[in-house]
Amino acid sequence: MLDVDGVLVDGRPGDGLRWDTDLSKDLGLDPNLLAEEFFKTEWTAIVEGRAELLPILEAVLKRVAPTIKATDLIDYWFRGDSGIVETTVADVREAKRKGVPVYLATNQDHMRAIYLMQTMALGDEVDGIVYSAKAGYRKPKPEFFAFAAQEVGRQPCELLLVDDTLPNIEAARSAGWKAVHWDGTERLSTILNRSVY
Repeated sequence: MLDVDGVLVDGRPGDGLRWDTDLSKDLGLDPNLLAEEFFKTEWTAIVEGRAELLPILEAVLKRVAPTIKATDLIDYWFRGDSGIVETTVADVREAKRKGVPVYLATNQDHMRAIYLMQTMALGDEVDGIVYSAKAGYRKPKPEFFAFAAQEVGRQPCELLLVDDTLPNIEAARSAGWKAVHWDGTERLSTILNRSVY
């Protein structure tokens, strides 16, 4: 079970910077304003599947940046947050060659989950995706981990989470999973050699 952002995908393609680094310059939208008006207030409901991204973002932009279309911002955001960590993908391929199923376990809304699996073609690399909007709960809530285990038909003790967020690691362990904190100092293959193979 592999986290996405910060592990398999990291920032902008090419330079690895945050997707909103040039948002003011490119679209005329202050990323701090977007954080205040959208991510801090609306994102939890969206990422837990209780609200849809597009209509909520449309309503926010109508209020704070009426010249920007929500679809354009989503396209800019998803493209700008799609830098694949090639060494991690290579290690995922190696795991699969060795017969280890690999799933994504991630906090995402429905639209980005589809984007990750289809547009970015991560669906060709992994066995599936378990994500918060489908689960109705996000990591580190225990319900996410219960849903994930059921979704892939495994006992908690059979699952290993690799994630860059410590509360998610602690929650996974509390749910009976194995878990390794990703800090970028070790390759996934090294972690799997120690924990799985």
